[in-house]
Amino acid sequence: MLLAVRNGRLLNLEECASMKVVPESQWNVRLGECTRRGIIQGLGALGATLASPLARRTARAFSQESPEPPLHAKLRINLELRLGTIDPFLYGHFLEHLGRCVYEGIYDEGSSLSDSEGNRKDVLAAARRLGVTQLRWPGGNFASGYHWQDGVGARDSRPARFNLAWFQRESNRFGTDEFIATCRKLGAEPYLCVNMGSGTLDEAAGWVEYCNHEGGTRLSDLRRQGGHAKPYGVRLWGLGNEIFGDWQIGRKDVGEYTKAAVEFAKVMKWVDPSIKLVACGSGESDWDKPVLEALVSHVDFISEHYYAEIDELKEYYEIMGSVAGMEALIRNAGRTAEAVSAAARKSPPVAVALDEWNIVYNLADGHKRGGIHKDEFSYNLRDALWVATALNTLQRCCQTVRIANLAQLVNALAPIYTTASGLLLRTIYFPLELYANRSGKVALDVRVESPTFETRHFGPHAYLDASATYHEAERRVTLAVVNRHRDADVVGTLRLDGAQARGTRAYIIAGAGPDAQNTFANPAAVSTRQLNFEVRGSQLDYRFPKHSISWLEFELET
Repeated sequence: MLLAVRNGRLLNLEECASMKVVPESQWNVRLGECTRRGIIQGLGALGATLASPLARRTARAFSQESPEPPLHAKLRINLELRLGTIDPFLYGHFLEHLGRCVYEGIYDEGSSLSDSEGNRKDVLAAARRLGVTQLRWPGGNFASGYHWQDGVGARDSRPARFNLAWFQRESNRFGTDEFIATCRKLGAEPYLCVNMGSGTLDEAAGWVEYCNHEGGTRLSDLRRQGGHAKPYGVRLWGLGNEIFGDWQIGRKDVGEYTKAAVEFAKVMKWVDPSIKLVACGSGESDWDKPVLEALVSHVDFISEHYYAEIDELKEYYEIMGSVAGMEALIRNAGRTAEAVSAAARKSPPVAVALDEWNIVYNLADGHKRGGIHKDEFSYNLRDALWVATALNTLQRCCQTVRIANLAQLVNALAPIYTTASGLLLRTIYFPLELYANRSGKVALDVRVESPTFETRHFGPHAYLDASATYHEAERRVTLAVVNRHRDADVVGTLRLDGAQARGTRAYIIAGAGPDAQNTFANPAAVSTRQLNFEVRGSQLDYRFPKHSISWLEFELET
């Protein structure tokens, strides 16, 4: 996997939280001008009293009451300033043959918790709650050495291989047919990444034929013989994964990749002209620009990856600020894609596919570490705040990024963790669930005036990070606000321009502290809670609890 904390190797960092109000010219989200005054007023105190000190701290996190003096901020939404439509494919996920992501994760033959086809029923149920719109497979690094014909036909006859990407045995019992079946059970669009490391042109074209051709050819008939008479109709195909990296099987330089990718794209589209192709990007213009210049007439997306690595960032506020690196990556890649597309008169322009993104801890090799498979992270509330901020970023950048995939879905770097007897929902599960299921289709401009914190590598940032959406059919506005302050609540004065509104509900993701984790002993240490309220008027003062995610919904008056 590519680690994309982008300003070089980070050193030990000191906290530097400056308590100043941002001038208007430096507002955190300044993507348009607001011209009208707003609405919304009044929210009563919401509180709870529980027995233990820990429970009381947790309750206060969900309450509008606190004994501590808050900071103050202003937020304003303008319904007439729309940033663009949010593609449902922003809420995608990723499966790779890494650790226990596939085997003992989404697929666990012989388990009493699995269905007749080997899928874990409890994992499927949890994944459905996440609203997975599209699912990328088989990698990732694994894709650069994966030969798809190893994973079709009778499962007992498939060859076992050594997984060179992650140094573990690969049984090939989970292959194309099993992946497509999993996607169908989730209601997710399949997104396949072809092998451009050790793979061939014929292999890539043959995979499209196997999946999408009606019948009457050797490979389409092979699918039919396996009991799948109808074509799978796979529309999303990636032209390799991170093939520029030394860690990749069959690494290629930019000239080698572009020459090969043009030929791969050509024959794949000759088999099925309707497919959408994703070029392999690196996040650097000296790679992305020549790749797009060669492939602009063949591809619809360019792939970028971003991981914020906690063990490098170290300090709380530096971690919180690192989402800015992801936003810079998206916007830089988008500018390159738009410029190349304009020169080629391609409309619509090539879009960005951020098809791997997440916050991660130390990445070791592919073997077990201390008796635990690699990359099974016990995410905490701070990590959930990071994920929510990243989701805000994706929504604000919706004109540029049209595909996104959290890496990954189960066990490895994942929101879902399994054991032989059940599963646990990690903290990052809850913002993913909330945004995918409750966001509107239109991204709205949000202007934020807030106290700031400083970072060494990512500049100053407002404590409050926000995004807003609008659901046209339901006339519903959503406002997502992450209070990244570790120690203080922030009272925000909310104004909505251009309509009258009434509040109906709020959702809060919070916990006793930034380090709070979900465990089997306490699976709801961090969770989502709904607070119903009724508000009418022109202004609302809302208290955003420290280290929390707040989701406010308002229905517009007719």
